[in-house]
Amino acid sequence: MSDTKLTVLAGPTAVGKGTVSTFIRDNYPEVWLSVSATTRDPRPGEIDGVHYYFVGPERFDELVASGQMLEWAVVHGRNRYGTIRATVERALQEGKKVLLEIDLQGARQVKEAMPEAHFVFLAPPSWEELVHRLVGRGTESAEEQQRRLETAKIELAAESEFDFTVINDTVERASAELVSIMGITPHPVAAPNARTTLEN
Repeated sequence: MSDTKLTVLAGPTAVGKGTVSTFIRDNYPEVWLSVSATTRDPRPGEIDGVHYYFVGPERFDELVASGQMLEWAVVHGRNRYGTIRATVERALQEGKKVLLEIDLQGARQVKEAMPEAHFVFLAPPSWEELVHRLVGRGTESAEEQQRRLETAKIELAAESEFDFTVINDTVERASAELVSIMGITPHPVAAPNARTTLEN
């Protein structure tokens, strides 16, 4: 779609950002997927350096204080997540198509630092489906689920800040649409049908 090498993917909690980005990592090797740093503990099956860089709070503070984070945020009032600036800049300098899968706060920070990037909002097919996904995965307590649903309502209202919206109805189709926006020919799963929400 353009020569822009950086694409930012964000959306409400439990919409499936991680699932879509993992599918792209596994099926589109030409995409360089940024690995975020986080202070939270690994979930079952998550590997340090592959899914996230799992760092302690003190190390995270050091990265922020020294200006080494492209973006970072406190998510759901608890854990911190962020993107290490040097890894992204190095990949861009090498001409790679970079995908950042981050939260809404982080996307806003990247927009200030790198406004030339493409910003893609991953949306659920419906609110009911988002609730079903969050509750169904069973990785949070009832209290945490309620906190995330309240956050999701706020996050959904930010869709108009993004250049494109991709509906995550199926992982394969949403991934094909996203890589098409990145200028990559998608695998023959479904025809891209991006909905532009802002003028470029």
